Amino acid sequence: MKKIAVRNLRLCTKDCICLYVCPTGATDTEDSIIDPDKCIGCKACVEACPSKAISLVPLTYPDPQKKDIEVLVMNQKLSSFKANDEKIARDLADVTDDDSLYRLFKAIERSSRLMNEDIMRESGYMLPQSIGVRKFLEDLVAKAPEDFPHDAARRLLEKGLDNN
Repeated sequence: MKKIAVRNLRLCTKDCICLYVCPTGATDTEDSIIDPDKCIGCKACVEACPSKAISLVPLTYPDPQKKDIEVLVMNQKLSSFKANDEKIARDLADVTDDDSLYRLFKAIERSSRLMNEDIMRESGYMLPQSIGVRKFLEDLVAKAPEDFPHDAARRLLEKGLDNN
């Protein structure tokens, strides 16, 4: 199974060692993208990265395992609760003047978002190659609130997320 390098931008410290060790020039700090067409999966950048921001991932993933309808319904309910928790924590953080409470509410907001993402990924909606994520994004673009990043979702859809 062919693997390619990907960079986690949240971890990247821009030390740029990957530029010097990549034998094909696939790494690029200008746009922080590792070119999948140039990457040969040699792992040199992974081993050289001091912040552990680069890892190898399969070029294609297997189709997500089908879930029973009961599991999907429960995951949808959990996801709704977590989205609501995230909004409440964000709203509370916005109105508090206490720095400790602000940081606590922001941590709860982030935690709820991460748990919700895990729930959605488990349901098969967050895998980039799945048809489920394409439908999910299309629905969000069509029905999402104004503050939703519509342009980013449209760009993802234009790139053709599913490998099927």
